[in-house]
Amino acid sequence: MLSLVGTDGKIYYTWALEPGSYVIGRLTQGGHPNCNFAIDNKTVSRKHAQVDVDERSGDCFLTDLGSHNGTMVNGRKITDRVQVVEGDMLMFGQAEFRIAHETEPATPKEVSTKTRLTDDAIQNSIFLSIDDALKPLPTKVTEMPELVPTLFDMAKMLALPEPKDVMLEKSLGMIAKIIPAERLAVFFVSEDQNEVIAVAVLIPGKGDSEEFTLSRTIVREIMTNKNSVLICDPLTDPRFAQQKSIILSELKSAIAVPLFDEGRVLGILYVDTSSPLHRYDDDHLRVLATFGNIIASRLLNYELLSERQEKQLMERELERASSIQKNLLVEPPSKVGNFEICAFQEQSRSVGGDLYDVKTLPDGRLLFVVADVSGKGMGAALLMSNILASLRILYDSDRFSLAETVKRVSLQMNDFNPTSDFATMFIGLIDPGSGTIQYVNAGHNPPMIVRNDKRVEELDPTGFMIGAFDFGDWTEKSVELSEGECILVFTDGVTEAQLPGDPEHEAVQYGEERLSRFIANSIEKSPGELIEALMTDIDCFINDDEAPRSDDITMLAIKRAKS
Repeated sequence: MLSLVGTDGKIYYTWALEPGSYVIGRLTQGGHPNCNFAIDNKTVSRKHAQVDVDERSGDCFLTDLGSHNGTMVNGRKITDRVQVVEGDMLMFGQAEFRIAHETEPATPKEVSTKTRLTDDAIQNSIFLSIDDALKPLPTKVTEMPELVPTLFDMAKMLALPEPKDVMLEKSLGMIAKIIPAERLAVFFVSEDQNEVIAVAVLIPGKGDSEEFTLSRTIVREIMTNKNSVLICDPLTDPRFAQQKSIILSELKSAIAVPLFDEGRVLGILYVDTSSPLHRYDDDHLRVLATFGNIIASRLLNYELLSERQEKQLMERELERASSIQKNLLVEPPSKVGNFEICAFQEQSRSVGGDLYDVKTLPDGRLLFVVADVSGKGMGAALLMSNILASLRILYDSDRFSLAETVKRVSLQMNDFNPTSDFATMFIGLIDPGSGTIQYVNAGHNPPMIVRNDKRVEELDPTGFMIGAFDFGDWTEKSVELSEGECILVFTDGVTEAQLPGDPEHEAVQYGEERLSRFIANSIEKSPGELIEALMTDIDCFINDDEAPRSDDITMLAIKRAKS
């Protein structure tokens, strides 16, 4: 009979797949499952996936139930019902499972071996560096009949898609074939070295509820100095006649080696014996270090897999956040009255802190906003959405005022965000009949108005940025836009677009002067044509139209058409 076996990193699960349908999901807050197979892991949805086992053929089929973090089969995310067979690797969120033949009862189990640390040092011990421990094995050791085949079997595990707990348990069983031992264990140690966790234990012929007590000196030597330890006979130390220090048993000898890879110690591999017939020596230590090196390589693979899965999860979250953010930005009308409009945004990351908005107010005036939030990434994106939501609530006020709107948004930001979070903003109102633009510039890059005679006027700030202080007033000003003239509002990603430097030349920014010249010579273009041509010029300037942006670019061009 097939079974579903796996782990969420803490608990090992195995469930028999008898004919029928089974829902896989997460435990509820009260600890009661609302599914057939419950996994206690936050990346698993309450109803994550379903397994169907055909009564006649025994074939198994897996269906994702719209889970938040997805279901994967052999590394590929599934969207439809798929057949799964023995050996297939399944992922429910970040919980790893496989389809296998198992005979264990369908209940989860945890390693129950208790571990504690003692401050006792060990006198009758030999510390050996990992480099010395991994030197070539002596000929007499390599000629052991079981050693080479067992090493090959261990090496095969590097390619087997098994849960970590299963791999460690099998490894200890293989080591027990070569090194006589009463207890074998793999420990992980916390960063402060104050907590030792037994993640896999093998006690042939006994249960797994005994207690391990490890010396802090031993743990420190392994974790900090990356040394292997050979404990020759601790009971010859008179202190052990009265107290149990390294381990709670009458052990005669013990070995511990670091699980060492990529310059880091990932854990401790430990074996001991209480038999007077078995006294460990340097050869045993080197054999255990060889096995430990293989286990460490496999543990590193698990880490890399976990990092890849976390990265994929983060990428999916960023994609979702990016989609939400794009939906927050309206697609402005191409024309309102005799005013032509075009908006453009290109983010340097998946999400960003630039925003724009365009809305026709009930009285017919055209409102437009461009803002730039401090910082980048998710934090800036959250603040951007907060500002946009606050503005839109105020648009329909009976007595809408630009200066009052800017002040209220600024105070709201300051109340609920650190003072290091601020934004620059330009907000304007166009009267379609007269062409008059009322505006407030809250510390933003001065927008540029291109006159019919190709003169360029800048609309300088009328107050400081928003959100930085719990006070402030902003002055409202006005300017007239004649027929054929255009206003360009932009964020600093335009002027600060940079041509990278080299050892002989400093980096150069696009700059306001070049921008002013370019738009002056583009007075005849429509807003859409202007922005398209401007982006082409920026790409030419930085000498790579596929180069990653150092900052978001947002532009809003509005032109009053000629009659």
